[in-house]
Parts: sequence; C-alpha cells; structure tokens
Amino acid sequence: MIEVGSEAGLYARYRTELVRFATALVGPSDAADVVSDAMLSLLKSGELAEAERPAALMYRAVLAKANSMHRSVFRRRAREQRFAQRVTIEDPELHPEVVTAVVALSPQQRACVYLTYWEDLASKDVAERLGIGEGTVKRYLARARARLREVLND
Repeated sequence: MIEVGSEAGLYARYRTELVRFATALVGPSDAADVVSDAMLSLLKSGELAEAERPAALMYRAVLAKANSMHRSVFRRRAREQRFAQRVTIEDPELHPEVVTAVVALSPQQRACVYLTYWEDLASKDVAERLGIGEGTVKRYLARARARLREVLND
C-alpha cells in the first residue's frame, strides 16, 4: 500500500511511461487524454491508494481506457455507416460508394466537404462558419479530395 497523498508522486514518476504506452495503443493525439482519464478513474475509486503494485494498476487502467476508446470509435463508425445507408436509401440520386467514402473522412474534412459542395459555400464562408482559418479549410478540402480520389478510383 502507498501513503495517502503520494498518488501525485506516483503519477509524476510514471507519467512519461504511461503516455508512451498509451501512444502505442491509441496514437499520439489521444494518448495524454487516455492517461488522464485512467488516472482520474483510479483516483476517484481510491484503488490506487490501496494497491500493492500501483504501477501495474496504472498500466491496466490505461489499457482499459484505451479499449474503451476503441469501442467508442467503432460504435461511432457503425452509426455513421448506418446513417450513410439511410441517406442512400432516402435519396436515390446519391451514389452509395460516394456516401460511404465521405463518411470515412475525418469529421473536419467531412464538414468542409459538406459545406463546400452541398451548401455551395466558398472557402472563406466555410472558414467563418466553422471558426477556423481559410487555409485550414483549403487543407482539409485538399486532403479530403485526395482521399476520395484514392477510394473512388479503386
């Protein structure tokens, strides 16, 4: 068992290793969030203060949060695919392969594609509506078009 209040010291000691571990599991953009969520859960539960092997407990908590995040991503993708299928059924002019390809884009890319091509907005107007720079909109559109070209030309 560890002393009460030394959880912060444990976190400071293992933080870098835990973030590296989480990076291998979920990638660099989500690793710090996964570690933070895992540590918050441990601190709220009080398990960390009672643990005989706190490092092992922290690693298990990070793994559990990473698995939870993956499940959330899969559920979101499944929802988006169901939506794409429903849209395709409701609007026969849409090509299912195009809808599926657009749904596979990142949310930022999808937003820019939608506002540019479905709402017929200029890049400046898309940027204003989303609260981002016009250059960012153009970058998202370029990446989205490249991805769509790649997927739809196969």
